[in-house]
Amino acid sequence: MFTENEVAIMLENERIHEIVKNLKKEFKASEAQFLEIGDHDFLSLVLLTPSVGIALANGSVSLFEELSLNKKARKLSLGGYFMKKDPVVNAMGYFIKHYDLWRDKFIDLLKIVMDIALNMDDIRRVDIGEDDISPNSFRREVLRSPYGFVRFLSSFFCSDDDEIINVEQRSIAKDEYDVVVDLGKKLDLDSVPIFRHFCATYTVK
Repeated sequence: MFTENEVAIMLENERIHEIVKNLKKEFKASEAQFLEIGDHDFLSLVLLTPSVGIALANGSVSLFEELSLNKKARKLSLGGYFMKKDPVVNAMGYFIKHYDLWRDKFIDLLKIVMDIALNMDDIRRVDIGEDDISPNSFRREVLRSPYGFVRFLSSFFCSDDDEIINVEQRSIAKDEYDVVVDLGKKLDLDSVPIFRHFCATYTVK
């Protein structure tokens, strides 16, 4: 999963920073005018979009899912907020209430972040044999994939860093799996061979 240092690096890009500032202004005006959240923490909120979408797959966020989201949020927050109110956790409450309203706008920003941070055209051209997909073949492809892309993949769709490799232990409910596939399409990841391989190695319950 991403850390606050990686979020800070993303925000160093002027184009990303400008879009974050404008989207944060729009979000606050619509959801909570007096919401106290900096640019770093707002980008952290946006990075949680896939995780929030998966948690909402059955229409509501369970206590376990809420704790998992809060853990991710605190890892991304600028400076850490273990002993006081976390601005990302606070803003996430507003996002969850109106997820459908903000999802596509947040995803558009995520696509820009990935395009700037990674050479997505090269990643899409990587040839992977998709006829013989197995846990071991997937692990090999993960190790061959660009480090940055694997970080995005695990941060978007996994609850912890080891989950992407521990394929045998990675199971998912059908409604959550459908959300993963849909998010992959919205993020333009369905054209990335390693993402299709990633989806194929889920055990759907």
